[in-house]
Amino acid sequence: MDPNNNEATRLWRVFRTAHQMVHDRGYLVSQSELDMDLDSFKRSFAPSGDVDRDQLTFVVQKKDDPIDQLLVFFPKDTSVGVKPLRVYVERMAQQQIPKGICIYQKSMTSSANKVIQSLPSKHTLESFQENELLVNITHHVLVPKHEVLTTEEKATLLQRYRLKETQLPRIQHTDPVARYYGLKRGQVI
Repeated sequence: MDPNNNEATRLWRVFRTAHQMVHDRGYLVSQSELDMDLDSFKRSFAPSGDVDRDQLTFVVQKKDDPIDQLLVFFPKDTSVGVKPLRVYVERMAQQQIPKGICIYQKSMTSSANKVIQSLPSKHTLESFQENELLVNITHHVLVPKHEVLTTEEKATLLQRYRLKETQLPRIQHTDPVARYYGLKRGQVI
């Protein structure tokens, strides 16, 4: 079996799940990107056999707020350090993109994780290992449908059941579904 072909198939699955994830978060993603098959992926991103990870990078904007943009990038390094991460953070700052998702191959150094945590509050950067995005967990039969409530829907829910926000059950920020939807503290699903 050709290792390049295997790598391309793997990256196609990750790329597809990343597009589904940002679509589920409310960003504009074309249907052709969501439905891209393996052959189209190989023609676009791996014409020579090797996948060019720089070409996989994409920017999307929120459906209802064009200023709210998200940069999704795939670093080339198997272990992502501070240097490549800073390049993407600078790009986010230059293009005024407030959010980013880093999809790395094997690992991130502890220094790179500190860079992510030390970002200014106006920028957020999430990280996923490729293995976490090989399969879209929200399409699994055992995962119930999750829907993020708006602030108005949250207020209605609390009022209807005469609850305080502290009485609602908690979901950990490390929960795979919470990470998939990019949930923040105070959001209700």
